[in-house]
Amino acid sequence: MKHCLPLLLTLAGALGSAAFLPALGQADPIKFGKIDPKEFDAAAFKADSAANAVILCDFGRTRFNVGPKGNFQYVFERVTRIKILKKGGYEWADVQVPLYHKGSDDEKLSGVHGYTYNMGANGQVEKVKLETSNAFTEKASENITLRKFTMPAVREGSVIEYTYTLTSDFLFNFQDWQFQHTIPVRWSEYRAAIPEYFDYKQLWQGYEPLKVQERNEGTGQYTIRWSSEITPGLDGGRTSGGSATVTPRVMNYRWAMENVPAMREEPYMTTTRDYVSRLDFELAGLKWPDEPYRNMSSTWPKMQEELLNHENFGGQLRKGGFLKSEIAAIVQKHPNEVERAAAVHDLVRRNVKASGTGLYATGSIRKTWEQHRGSAADANLLLITLLRDAGLKANPVILSTREHGYVNTIFPLLSRFNYVVAHVQLPDSQQVLADATQELAPFGMLPASCLNGQGRLITSTSEGDWVPLQSKFRFVHFRSAQLTLDERGSLTGKVRDEGAGYLGLMQRNTLREQGEKKYVESLLKNNGGWKIDKFTFQNVDALAKPLSLDLDVRVPGESEQPLGTIYLNVLQTLNQASNPFLLTERRFPVDFGTLLEETNMVTLTIPDNYSIEEMPKSTALELPDGGGRFLFSITPMGNKLQITSRMVLSRALYLSEEYPALREFYTRMLAKQTEKLVLKRKS
Repeated sequence: MKHCLPLLLTLAGALGSAAFLPALGQADPIKFGKIDPKEFDAAAFKADSAANAVILCDFGRTRFNVGPKGNFQYVFERVTRIKILKKGGYEWADVQVPLYHKGSDDEKLSGVHGYTYNMGANGQVEKVKLETSNAFTEKASENITLRKFTMPAVREGSVIEYTYTLTSDFLFNFQDWQFQHTIPVRWSEYRAAIPEYFDYKQLWQGYEPLKVQERNEGTGQYTIRWSSEITPGLDGGRTSGGSATVTPRVMNYRWAMENVPAMREEPYMTTTRDYVSRLDFELAGLKWPDEPYRNMSSTWPKMQEELLNHENFGGQLRKGGFLKSEIAAIVQKHPNEVERAAAVHDLVRRNVKASGTGLYATGSIRKTWEQHRGSAADANLLLITLLRDAGLKANPVILSTREHGYVNTIFPLLSRFNYVVAHVQLPDSQQVLADATQELAPFGMLPASCLNGQGRLITSTSEGDWVPLQSKFRFVHFRSAQLTLDERGSLTGKVRDEGAGYLGLMQRNTLREQGEKKYVESLLKNNGGWKIDKFTFQNVDALAKPLSLDLDVRVPGESEQPLGTIYLNVLQTLNQASNPFLLTERRFPVDFGTLLEETNMVTLTIPDNYSIEEMPKSTALELPDGGGRFLFSITPMGNKLQITSRMVLSRALYLSEEYPALREFYTRMLAKQTEKLVLKRKS
């Protein structure tokens, strides 16, 4: 029996069967096709009235089997039932199942069934069957296809349910389980029966408690049958067919959560995937009887070697040299390496229109250059290659965008990465991360979507390092104004609005998309009552400088002000901001991505026959541990007032335990900015 299990993985023509002997006797939490009438009772969903839909039950289980090729495979079965409460919940009727494939092998989907249940006019439940012939397949990535189907006859109040079975030979792709979603979940349960031969790491995340967590040891029974095969030898030979039965220990797991709240998007978060309660698996190793443990975990060198040997990653980095004259001109013009790197970056971002995500080029980088378009990977692999052609030390950095989720730096899983940028090593130990996908971004500015933890720098198949995905560019908003107040409470004067760093990039993109006139019109919508007599943009093409907009403005006063009294809020007139942090508690970090800075400076001239009755007090607010500061000052100078408001956040990330202080900081800052100045006519 010593070689029985390795044989099981390699014998051609082997036939197998398996019987799982469960040690846990719990009944299934859901039976497909049996609907409870209370699921149509509106009163039962009052607690979920804010939700568009509710997952009534999501039940999955994974077990192992012996496939027709003689190899172990896992079988994943799922039953899901969802109550649709509002039209916004119709999206939950669109179901997609990801299927992995590599080479000629692919995961198989079978047993797809579904029903939509509605309450008829006669009080009887009507059901409409899912026609699986309408399902279709869509490519999601190089190794993932999506099998999609839509539940029929869905309306408000419908209950939908579906079931399917997924069979996979890819044991490293063991099915993960997500307990929490963007809608409430009444019950979510996952079971797994794993033979002792397979060592899986369990990776937990999230904040919700388990209702059930059980582990029990049982026994599995697997029968392997193989046909005869010719064995090599001087005279040849034949091994007769046969069979063997193995009964390994099987660990049975059961996890369940009850009444799981919805995980909703909140301001300044990466993606809900980073924080939902879920369980992921990684195949760490194999242990056959009487054989040493085989480590199956990937390593960073293995992953780097795979990338650098891939034709559409490392292969493209070796295909430079086709822009010799252009690069030679840049090298001659820019002996300074920083300026040279910026010039190469300028060459790519101006000539290639790029979009999307991904690690691998869609074709040759030369074709990308000739067609002046491609994916983000096409553009940035081209950038790295041309930087190297220019005599610069440039290497790829792979990362995960904010929408894709954080990268776990402990486990080398290539699937956790979905983007590549350039790392440039410059003199004086200066390091710059560069991306060529944004035409209006200066050298060294990563897309805001890439400011997400750490990226993996790949210098060779064996050498790599982690680099923080930070940027020297901040999100900076500066406004200055010289305004004159008349006796009717109206304001006239000049306003300069400047956006630098990431705000400047956003404003330039909007300006290019809308044009000057529509850009200013949208500004008027956000500042009710403004009248603009003249406007001028400056530094539109000077990407390293703030984008400036100079305005001649008129702002009418409040028509119902008491005779001889003026109530004025200058800062609120310039900036109608609101507090983004409304929840009293937050379980996950506030991640701005970059540092923030906002400054308002106003010189206000008041009428000669008016005096100041009341004015806000100057104040200073501090976040703990140097996390940020807000300063407000108001200073009379004859018939003028100097008003300054300045907020600086000195960190891009604030932990959940820092959230109450940050929320209070914003609350007090905005309250100060909305305090009114009271002026009265002199006797």
